[in-house]
Amino acid sequence: METILGSSVPVFVFLTVLVFGGCGVLTGQTLAEGWKPVSNVLAYSLLLGAGDRFLAWGLFGEQLLAPWGFLVHTVVIGLITLTAHRIAIARRMVNQYPWLYEPAGPFAWRERNPARG
Repeated sequence: METILGSSVPVFVFLTVLVFGGCGVLTGQTLAEGWKPVSNVLAYSLLLGAGDRFLAWGLFGEQLLAPWGFLVHTVVIGLITLTAHRIAIARRMVNQYPWLYEPAGPFAWRERNPARG
């Protein structure tokens, strides 16, 4: 399992999912507040992935320059960040333009139909 995740399971769950996933949620929400595009989300996810690998190496003795570990951890962090960004954008569109849009699930919005009310 360690070779699939690029680190041990406790390090992956604690450091990557909880700590850097939390940072990814905050990053996605902050970028959405500034109407930043998805390309910025991906760039910040790469930086978070690099920080994750560095702390995994510095705190837990994991391999620093493990390409597979960096890829897996960065993809997980990126997915968390992209999800938070999309949810925040959808919420912002509905809250900022309530006369134009209504929620269509947690990730989307749709045009408000005046005939429907």
